[in-house]
Amino acid sequence: MYHDFNYEATLSSSLRAQWQLDDVLREDQELDFSRNFMPESLARTGAISSLNAFEQKVLNQISAHQYLTIFGVVEEFILPFLLDHARPHLLNDDWRVRAILNFASEEAKHIHLFKRYHAAFARGFPVECEMIGPSEAIGAEVLRHDPLAVGLVILMIEWMTQQHYLGSIKDDGDIDPLFKSLMKNHWVEEAQHAKLDTLIVDALAEGRTEEEIDAAIDEFFEIGGFLDNGLKAQAAYNLDALEKVIGRKLEDRAEIEEQQHQAARWTYIGSGMVHERFKATLLNISANAAARMAEAAPVFA
Repeated sequence: MYHDFNYEATLSSSLRAQWQLDDVLREDQELDFSRNFMPESLARTGAISSLNAFEQKVLNQISAHQYLTIFGVVEEFILPFLLDHARPHLLNDDWRVRAILNFASEEAKHIHLFKRYHAAFARGFPVECEMIGPSEAIGAEVLRHDPLAVGLVILMIEWMTQQHYLGSIKDDGDIDPLFKSLMKNHWVEEAQHAKLDTLIVDALAEGRTEEEIDAAIDEFFEIGGFLDNGLKAQAAYNLDALEKVIGRKLEDRAEIEEQQHQAARWTYIGSGMVHERFKATLLNISANAAARMAEAAPVFA
């Protein structure tokens, strides 16, 4: 069976799983910069032999800041996407509307959480870490595409966060416990969001011809290319920050930048493209869509 998700059951699960912002990260909470924040499988900083252990840790922390800031940007365009999807159903599907609006409310809470983390990071980190943006421009570029393409990008991201926590963060004893706790709470709610977004994508694909679905997949890849260009620019910003902290220029900067860009490609795109649940949705929509995604995925490994 493809899935057994429905709006009523998923809303019920979501309400049971909800947490309060102050229980996860207080506004005045400080971060422990003596620890790595990101698992090595995502950050890939420990593999850079030209950096010493301290420098690897600093870049790991910069990568963690990137991780939560980028997810905050992503959730800023998820929010209007959800509201647009809920609006046509306001008068005829109560469970659907309530589930989607609760989804939107939780995404707004996640944005708030990630802004708190950014503020705590900025208080404790010795230099400013520049980020791609502004977020409004990124959101506008993504949302101008076919809603099915946008829905698929969001679904990929939702399942991706599940894999990140369960496969990399949950059992990593070397990373900061506060960061791990934050990601656990994020995972708890995103597990329900992935179910709801599966239902949204199913609805957006319903009744489409093969040609229309193929065009939406084209736009999915356009969004992916746009995001990938942003990740490339972010890799350069991250190394700018690293050089400021360590007080030296990296002799092999071009090689590190390429390696970190590829790490980000896997973290934010590739790990979602190969998620079994995401692949199942694609196959349900179109065998050709699933085949195209499988062909493209190795580029982002």
